Amino acid sequence: MPRPVKSKWFIVALVTIVLLVVIGVTANKSSKLNWLSNILSVPLKPVQGFLSSVGREIEDFFGYFQDIDVLREENEALKSEVEELRRKNREFAELKEKNDELRRALNLKAEFADYTIAGANIIAVEPGNWFSVFKVDVGERDGIHVDFPVVTGSRGLIGRVLDTDISTSNIQTIIDEESAVSGWIAKPGGGHAIVKGDLQLKEEGLCKLVYIPIEIDIEVGDIIETSGVGGIYPKGIEIGTVIEVRKTNSEFDRYAIIQPTADFKRLEEVFILKSEKYDETGSAEQ
Repeated sequence: MPRPVKSKWFIVALVTIVLLVVIGVTANKSSKLNWLSNILSVPLKPVQGFLSSVGREIEDFFGYFQDIDVLREENEALKSEVEELRRKNREFAELKEKNDELRRALNLKAEFADYTIAGANIIAVEPGNWFSVFKVDVGERDGIHVDFPVVTGSRGLIGRVLDTDISTSNIQTIIDEESAVSGWIAKPGGGHAIVKGDLQLKEEGLCKLVYIPIEIDIEVGDIIETSGVGGIYPKGIEIGTVIEVRKTNSEFDRYAIIQPTADFKRLEEVFILKSEKYDETGSAEQ
């Protein structure tokens, strides 16, 4: 029984030696044993093809891992480039925001020449979709005082400074139920009326126009501006647009619903009009 095993090993060894010899001979074109190569090349061609194929697969296998290393390095380099582009994009966005803020402030300065413009960021708001009072990051040390008007960059009225401390101020908006602004119906034949906040309308971001003179034909689409009466708001700041006119129980009494020009849902920054006529006692000169 042991002999067949030895015979098998002998045959395997012999075939291996023959293959090696044949491969060596076929690789050497100038060999005198080319006749032997020609004879053996036909039956051994599949074996050579198999061995070549295995060699290529082994080469491709190790080459695959080399490619992974290269791709990993390239991926890390691309990640670094993307992060750098993101950083530059953030810096550009910040610079653009500051530039836009300065442009809006300059436009406001041209519009309100008697005032100094102070930009402020909102840092706290009351809960809910709409807020009637919010806090900004400027205060007494920035020259901010009670009753200074507050507007958007597009000249929409927000409200007034309600109270201050050293570094912050609370702003009361025109939709607050305690707010009242002397308004002007800005059209031929227009007149004075009062813009008031309303507890129910505040939930929709709206306010109302009351004490409308009987002789004035108030209509949807009419623009309401500040009248300049009362000593707080300069004349001509846009308050909002009439979106509905409602009648009361009285035959001659009516009021209008106003959509404020300022979008109170999207406020992030505001501009405070600092009066240059502010005296040392802490009140504005009338």
